[in-house]
Amino acid sequence: MTGHDEIRDGQAMEAAIACAWSARSVTSPNPWVGAIVIDQTGSIIASGATEPPGGRHAEIVALAAAGERAHGSTMVVTLEPCSHHGRTPPCTDAIIAAGVSRVVVAIEDPDERVAGSGIAQLRAAGLEVALGVGADQATEQLRPYLHQRRTGRPWIVLKTASTLDGRTSAADGSSRWITGPEMRAHVHRLRAESDAVVVGAGTVRADDPELTVRLADGRDPLRVVLGTAPPGARVHPCLEWTSSEEALMDELGRRGCIQVLVEGGARVARSLLDRGLVDRWEVHLAPAVALGNEGAPVVAGPTASTINEVRRGTILEIERIGDDIRIVMEGFGAAAPEPKGR
Repeated sequence: MTGHDEIRDGQAMEAAIACAWSARSVTSPNPWVGAIVIDQTGSIIASGATEPPGGRHAEIVALAAAGERAHGSTMVVTLEPCSHHGRTPPCTDAIIAAGVSRVVVAIEDPDERVAGSGIAQLRAAGLEVALGVGADQATEQLRPYLHQRRTGRPWIVLKTASTLDGRTSAADGSSRWITGPEMRAHVHRLRAESDAVVVGAGTVRADDPELTVRLADGRDPLRVVLGTAPPGARVHPCLEWTSSEEALMDELGRRGCIQVLVEGGARVARSLLDRGLVDRWEVHLAPAVALGNEGAPVVAGPTASTINEVRRGTILEIERIGDDIRIVMEGFGAAAPEPKGR
């Protein structure tokens, strides 16, 4: 492969990754994948993204758009094409039948029904397959999916919103709204990207949230209450869970949930952190101060006795949304379960 080919493949993979983002909130339990078809000069012939469950995979969408021009082309795809019959036929069969001569794949699919067999089938049919182009970007984009397929548990995002001095409510318990409308719209996008949203029964009693998607495009997640929701609460219908958080995540994983958003409250946040069940933490900070200790904290429970015992993570991203600040962090002692046996 020449340097020009590498540049061409990299640029096409960037386009495929951008295409995949367009499907982020509609594909679960399938991965959000992007596919690009390019000709021998590197010009894009067609593109496609995974459709909602039961619909076409990204490769099939792109091939349909390319038509006869797919013959002799290169397909660039963010995840290994499937080689098994599910709700749809294998993508590998369609790629081979279309006369594609070369396939560029960012990463292998860890799903036990694929796991390298898609690439093997393409190579066995005489197609050239390049693996690893854009692997870091595709891995980050698909982290929730990859995590769920490898561990059997969903990717868990803890979302907290507070004042600059760490309070999630005023002294009287009121908490609407700490952050502004732009940040609230972002939270609705997070819900749309998640298969389930979890809150404690105390949050339901205090705030009576709907936990639906209203300020963004996408479907409503499964609503889960840790404990029992009062009759008439707006969170109904919901799954009321009275067993352990670990058992809940196992159950949600069995249901095909890829990402779970946890929205509160302070005791729930502490419990999940103590159990190593937080994969990513989104901290939303409003330009406000509560000026005291009476309001609820972000995380409940005993404070670290010395500075050496505080938990430290890694800041991945800092973003201003409206008047608020979004901080994305990882690494607070989350311990993933052992991978499932194949």
